[in-house]
Amino acid sequence: MGMLKEFKDFAMKGNLVDIAVGFVMGAAFNKVVSSFTGGIVSPLIGLIFNADFKDLKYIVKEGVADASGKVSGEVAILYGEFITNVIDFIIVAFVMFMIVKGVNAMKKKEEEAPAAPAGPTQEDLLAEIRDLLKKN
Repeated sequence: MGMLKEFKDFAMKGNLVDIAVGFVMGAAFNKVVSSFTGGIVSPLIGLIFNADFKDLKYIVKEGVADASGKVSGEVAILYGEFITNVIDFIIVAFVMFMIVKGVNAMKKKEEEAPAAPAGPTQEDLLAEIRDLLKKN
């Protein structure tokens, strides 16, 4: 029973739950970015190259087309898909950078809150008492 309680305590720690929530949100955000890149960015860049951006490839070995027109045996480097994934990464990395920068700025403001005015130290009070006793 002790091990089960220990696991429950570990699983319910704030940091682990925060990481799990961040992971799920990151996966969902990645889908949004992929959709943005595939549906908006790639077609706009495709206008420049006069081709669908994800279909850009360098054919190393030609394939053979069958009667239905399907190509098999083709060896190609899919650089268009790679570039799309790099764009996705750059967008996600930039957004994460902005989030971390915002969180750090908020933490900095919390730390810079004015401290309570410092009163006299214990030594100062003792010296003042000593001086008052000397006068009497």
